[in-house]
Amino acid sequence: MIKILGLVMAVGGAIALILGVLGVFGSIAMGAATWPCIILGVIFFFAGISMLKRQKDTDEIEAES
Repeated sequence: MIKILGLVMAVGGAIALILGVLGVFGSIAMGAATWPCIILGVIFFFAGISMLKRQKDTDEIEAES
């Protein structure tokens, strides 16, 4: 479950980052949403990558003994 969420966040962050960079250089008219798109894209991309690096991927809660 964590890997799926990490993949969605990484892909979404990459898309937002690409759109934001294209907006800064004038290829796409985004108005005032250019810099927030870049900032959120960076945050979501790195959060998704760090979730993909996570070692365990289980939904089960381990019992403490």
